[in-house]
Amino acid sequence: MAKPKSSFRCSSCQHTMPKWVGRCPDCGAWGSVEEAPALAAAVTGRPGATSARGGAALVPSSPAMPISEISGTSSLAKPTGVSELDRVLGGGLVPGSVVLLAGEPGVGKSTLLLEVVHRWARRDPQDRALYVTGEESAGQVRLRADRTGAVHERVFLAAESDLATVFGHVEQVRPTLLIVDSVQTMLAADVEGVTGGVTQVRAITSALTSLAKTTGIPVLLIGHVTKDGAVAGPRSLEHLVDVVLHFEGDKHSTLRMVRGVKNRFGAADEVGCFELREDGIECVSDPSGLFLHHRDDAVAGTAVTVTMDGKRPLLGEVQALVAHTTNPSPRRAVSGMDSARVAMVLAVLERRFGIKVSDKEVYAATVGGMRVTEPSADLALALSVASAFRDVALPAGLVVLGEVGLAGEVRRVTGVGRRLAEAKRLGFTHAVVPLDSGDAPPGFRSVEVGNLGEALRVLDGLPPAAPDRVKRSLRPVP
Repeated sequence: MAKPKSSFRCSSCQHTMPKWVGRCPDCGAWGSVEEAPALAAAVTGRPGATSARGGAALVPSSPAMPISEISGTSSLAKPTGVSELDRVLGGGLVPGSVVLLAGEPGVGKSTLLLEVVHRWARRDPQDRALYVTGEESAGQVRLRADRTGAVHERVFLAAESDLATVFGHVEQVRPTLLIVDSVQTMLAADVEGVTGGVTQVRAITSALTSLAKTTGIPVLLIGHVTKDGAVAGPRSLEHLVDVVLHFEGDKHSTLRMVRGVKNRFGAADEVGCFELREDGIECVSDPSGLFLHHRDDAVAGTAVTVTMDGKRPLLGEVQALVAHTTNPSPRRAVSGMDSARVAMVLAVLERRFGIKVSDKEVYAATVGGMRVTEPSADLALALSVASAFRDVALPAGLVVLGEVGLAGEVRRVTGVGRRLAEAKRLGFTHAVVPLDSGDAPPGFRSVEVGNLGEALRVLDGLPPAAPDRVKRSLRPVP
């Protein structure tokens, strides 16, 4: 039997190579390559044991263990102190995790992470945070820290873009949290390609991920986005990290949202809300108040609905205005909603229920810069348009839920119970919902409708139709 052939493996990144070298070609570590002898026939129980590639099987660096004997305490999340960010992360930062935060320029990424390192260092005397910036000077970051009140003696700042020097700062400071702003500005001298290129970004992210896994330091990376809103760089960048977050916000509004896209430690559909101010960024635990206009008297053309942004119910107000015009091509202006969805609802109202708006200008918008994309707001849009058309206001304390089909039927939506519970918490008393939506919260009254015609009776102050008439077929209006 032939003698098993030895291979060599890097102790830092576990990269395997056929011969010994002084420096690992994958992670660039010096003196980390060690011999990894092949499994002997006596160990494998069969002569000539080979791997899936046809070569000799290697001795594992760490033996496989029963899952019941593996401790899960090492992967417990540690809160950052920023409650809304902890909600999206699944409780906080897991030791050795790599988080990628992407967003448009000026949305507030650096301000948010500067607040994170400040609260991280302030929570425990043993914690240190290292903030590495490759886009700004140390003086610029200090000015922002002074303005936002994020100056702390255990927050270390380094203006550096060379990856090897960043690793040197990590060895000197020995932080428990590392921030890199941004990954596209870092440069690995031993890797070909320009700064911010695909090869550079992939190599730098791989090296920082290896650093996080070997030292247990959680790493937060700031990433750029393309003009389409996607994370800039290779698609493999999102696969290398553990968590991918998108930081979103309208430049005309102070509201900012952190949306989870990928999370290996928790739910990937959570949303955190913030308000960007001159003196920093603040968590918004109850954002529904930003999307509602509180008034004493009911106004025609408005309807309140509850949308689900991930797992979070948010109340929003839909407004509509129907105006007469002599223009042969009446205008349709939409803000905060899908214009194609608005056109469909207008067509259903006119064809099925005689609300003729084809010769009138229609304006539809949401309040507070809210963006409504899910179909559950269809019924609120239809009632707001009908309310503006008839100049009759909806009853006070009413929320409206439901998807409208082309036949005029009102379809069920998900999470009705959570939506109505949020509406009750904010003082609403009754709702119009689709059929078979389940029981309403105690002390809350819901009216179930099967089609848009039944919902329009609410404008006339009439009760819904009897149950045996709810599912009747709809005759088109001649």
